[in-house]
Amino acid sequence: MNDERPEDLKTRTKRFALQTVRLYSALPGQVVAQVLGRQLLRSGTSVGAHYREAYRAKSRADFISKMEGALQELDEAQYWLELLADSNSIPLKHLQSLLDETDELISIFVTIVKRTKDK
Repeated sequence: MNDERPEDLKTRTKRFALQTVRLYSALPGQVVAQVLGRQLLRSGTSVGAHYREAYRAKSRADFISKMEGALQELDEAQYWLELLADSNSIPLKHLQSLLDETDELISIFVTIVKRTKDK
């Protein structure tokens, strides 16, 4: 796996947040879709904020804590995406690229946390 420079992840997590916002805006008005969508919106837009906080961490422990916070938000976003698909609120094909990006970001963040802990 490639290590990404901080500015690449900063851009990528912002793009992830914007994709989440666009998906939420396109959801049907059904109650279930809106409730799940709001949860996704909160977690999906938090990833980049946690990453930015980690980038400004005061210590290695602080960095790890903030990166693990980003990982928790990614895992949660993945859960809400799965529920949106499984509840038939939106077709899986409309969610697949966001699910794929979630998987990739989780892999990248896990690698960063592990390498930081190993140092």
